[in-house]
Amino acid sequence: MAMIELEFGRQNFHPLKKKSPLLLKLIAVVFAVLLFCEFLIYYLAIFQCNWPEVKTTASDGEQATREPVLKAMFLADTHLLGEVLGHWLDKLRREWQMERAFQTALWLLQPEVVFILGDIFDEGKWSTPEAWVNDVERFQKMFRHPSHVQLKVVAGNHDIGFHYEMNTYKVERFEKVFSSERLFSWKGINFVMVNSVALNGDGCGICSETEAELIEVSHRLNCSREARGSSRCGPGPLLPMSAPVLLQLLQWFQPRLVLSGHTHSACEVHHGGRVPELSVPSFSWRNRNNPSFIMGSITPTDYALSKCYLPREDVVLIIYCGMVGFLVVLTLTHFGLLASPFLAGLNLLRKRKTR
Repeated sequence: MAMIELEFGRQNFHPLKKKSPLLLKLIAVVFAVLLFCEFLIYYLAIFQCNWPEVKTTASDGEQATREPVLKAMFLADTHLLGEVLGHWLDKLRREWQMERAFQTALWLLQPEVVFILGDIFDEGKWSTPEAWVNDVERFQKMFRHPSHVQLKVVAGNHDIGFHYEMNTYKVERFEKVFSSERLFSWKGINFVMVNSVALNGDGCGICSETEAELIEVSHRLNCSREARGSSRCGPGPLLPMSAPVLLQLLQWFQPRLVLSGHTHSACEVHHGGRVPELSVPSFSWRNRNNPSFIMGSITPTDYALSKCYLPREDVVLIIYCGMVGFLVVLTLTHFGLLASPFLAGLNLLRKRKTR
């Protein structure tokens, strides 16, 4: 009887022992792929990005002074999904991607200031007070940053609505979270921030309140130029606007560079043949297969820009599909339902040798 029970125990233990190595292999493969696709791939992509070089020496007669360089990142159109149109799985995936990309960029690139050029939220123009609070908390978690890094945000049409649907309540709740400053200066560089919904649109001109604010900013900049005897106007991140209004703003501020969002794609145009406007691509994989952001090395007299690409989503999907296929082959081979590729190769070599 003892021999029979012992033999029975061995028979039960054998299949369990056989399955354990397979389970460990499957877990190891899944863990390795998840670690690469959800963490390491962001470091691999952003590690290839470098700050562009800019001339840092300014000549003043016989003397030459070294100008400070400001390292600035420009993002656009994050479109954090809301409670109405945003599926929980879509929100989870897209927000995780943007959080990992942003936090990795902060750690590897060490920018001094980050600009987000509008459409922070996807449903800010109609979200309820409760939904707005939830969206803001998620944004602050995703785009958390050290105290020495400045984060400047410009409102977009998805944040407070276009001019025909915006109201004081929407504007005030946005400005309560994000600063409403029009002029930001650092290291002798001036950034003028204007959003498209502050304009009346359709070429009708600028609303009186916004116009007064912009005129005041332009006067401050012009007085600063006259006092220094130079024309050092910093690049102004401006959102897309109608041509007559844009021409008016160009006359007021005389910028060296215009950076804008809203289009989700990168393109460059030159206004008057001299003032470049660069559209910043979307930072969300929901809008692009290959999101990116702009890196700027800026001095009071010069600037240089480069684009930093984030991981392509189709590459991540291919890796996951390859993992599933590998796990299927590994499982079938383990149970003898599929010949091992290694053994098949050995058999093929043996057959060739016998010939």
